[in-house]
Amino acid sequence: MVTRTLTGPATATRTPTGPAVVTRTLTGPAVVTGAPTGRAEVAGPPNGPAVAGWEPGGRPAGSRAPSPAATRPRHRSDAVPATGVRGAATHATPESLVRSDGAPAPTALSPVSPELVEAVRVRLARAGVEPSAAQVAVALRAEKSVYGDAEILAVARALCADLIGAGPLEPLLAQPDVTDVLVNGPREVWIDDGGGLRRTSVAFADDGAVRRLAQRLATAAGRRLDDASPYVDARLPGGVRLHAVLPPVASGGTCISLRLPPRRTFTLTDLVAAGTVVPSAMPVLTAMVTARLAFLVTGGTGTGKTTLLSGMLSLADPGERLLLVEDSAELRPLHPHVVRLESRPANLEGAGGVGLRDLVRQALRMRPDRLVVGEVRGAEVVDLLAALNTGHEGGCGTLHANTAADVPPRLEALGCAAGLSREAVHSQLAAALDAVIHLTRDRPDGRRRISEICLLSRSPSGFVAAVPALSFDAAGRARTGPGYEALIHKARPSLPPSPAAGLRRVPLSVERDNS
Repeated sequence: MVTRTLTGPATATRTPTGPAVVTRTLTGPAVVTGAPTGRAEVAGPPNGPAVAGWEPGGRPAGSRAPSPAATRPRHRSDAVPATGVRGAATHATPESLVRSDGAPAPTALSPVSPELVEAVRVRLARAGVEPSAAQVAVALRAEKSVYGDAEILAVARALCADLIGAGPLEPLLAQPDVTDVLVNGPREVWIDDGGGLRRTSVAFADDGAVRRLAQRLATAAGRRLDDASPYVDARLPGGVRLHAVLPPVASGGTCISLRLPPRRTFTLTDLVAAGTVVPSAMPVLTAMVTARLAFLVTGGTGTGKTTLLSGMLSLADPGERLLLVEDSAELRPLHPHVVRLESRPANLEGAGGVGLRDLVRQALRMRPDRLVVGEVRGAEVVDLLAALNTGHEGGCGTLHANTAADVPPRLEALGCAAGLSREAVHSQLAAALDAVIHLTRDRPDGRRRISEICLLSRSPSGFVAAVPALSFDAAGRARTGPGYEALIHKARPSLPPSPAAGLRRVPLSVERDNS
């Protein structure tokens, strides 16, 4: 047993059956204890600094309390619930992938030699124990007994990042505003923290290190990643979306893409404060939800589609039952009655997969008041349009599209790929969907905002087109379009007596375009 007195240096003894035990006074920074049965635990005194270990909530033991959320809302920065990882290679979710409401500021990891990491890995494997922070500390002391307690804690923290965490990516994942972390080989690591992509100074030792991290994360998601299966698209415990590609498919080196789920749900008021929603658009968006219009939120990647849709769904009547069908659970409406269905990929034999189309059909049998498809991108569009044509009002979803005018052709392509004729798609579309809300992302500041709201209208030729109803420029000026009156007519029961006057009441100029 190794004990430390209240005033003197450490003294070393060992129990007949237990591992080393290190204790520290009430003012010391860390405590590593081991019971006579061989289990080791890591803890910290009430007034000590951070220690290497985990508290039951999934946060590093002794770490700082969560910092308050940023005053300006960011897209995709919601909390990820702490949860364990099931897999053969790891037994704990990478620490930074389990995020709290206010992640602490990142700290630099101590440099650790690959030889030491490998030695600790071998020792843990031989002992047959989980690679927890406590076991890493015990194995490290056995390997490098000349280290002091403070050094052991620092190096153990770095080793845990390499063995069971996200390695050099940990400080990036801990930043509260980061929504995406992209690794292009060992020398390029990019992040998106709300202002667009920017390159960081983080680097890996070599491509082998990137490959090992990708494989460890894939294993944590219960998926396979090797030469026979060189790419993976999976969801990690806690909701982080993982995509990884190995060489030679990725010719420049192993690529990893991590997208963090939203940390919180932003109301429309929050989005107005962030500049995503123009104040003059707020009564129209609210009326669309209250009047149970069917709509799609569209835009490019990272424009805030999920954030806006979550905020709008939060306005739904509390007595309604919302059925959410998603590939990955990202929608987080503030609503008391939400039921989630999530797709499941097939196993290595190609069996057991559950797609969105299957889930849409199942959702229709669950008495939904609103059917929501997180992202329409395949054959499920057929079942969604059919559902919205059979009395399921208020349905909505998101769709990738470059402009609002591209939405009907995009839905046409998806429907035709699923076996419908062009005429049938437009016939269903005209009766099923009412409007499109399109988002864009300004450059170079990366601000996400609504660019236009369009009415979906069927022309005399029988084909549906997106007719502009309201458009907004980067300065926040609103302009009504030819589809404005028809859109207002659809939502009139939920709008003020004079919607146009309501637009003029806000401190923005509103121009009319009759073209």
